[in-house]
Amino acid sequence: MIITCPCDKKKFEIDAALIPKEGRDLECGSCGHVWFYKIEKKIPEPLTLKENILDNKDNFTKEDEPSLNQNFEKTKIKEKNIKRKKTENNFISKFFSYLIVFIISMVAAIILIDTFKKPLIDIFPGLEIVLFNLFETLKDIKLFIIDLS
Repeated sequence: MIITCPCDKKKFEIDAALIPKEGRDLECGSCGHVWFYKIEKKIPEPLTLKENILDNKDNFTKEDEPSLNQNFEKTKIKEKNIKRKKTENNFISKFFSYLIVFIISMVAAIILIDTFKKPLIDIFPGLEIVLFNLFETLKDIKLFIIDLS
């Protein structure tokens, strides 16, 4: 259990078994302040609803119904807008995640192809022209990106 000194300078972790039900005096090791501390229950019993508001028709009149419906509709519209924004944000973040994975995969594939270019050309002789064109295209893209900045 964590106990805070009344001067709010220090917090202490104390075993709850060291404090009896009737309480005891504690002394702050930081400022020397002495105070009486008693363990209190945060919530003595669960909160319960004593009457059902929906069944109690005396609380509302027919005049109140339109305003209640309007408030309910406004709340529903706000919830839909929040859900829509979350969905749009999720879509955008997923899209960029997939885009980054795709780019990294393509770079890895190009590095693998470049590494094993000689054995691949020995197995597939027509692949030499395709690989040459691929690497020339990549050089052109690199030059284009450099020219942009």
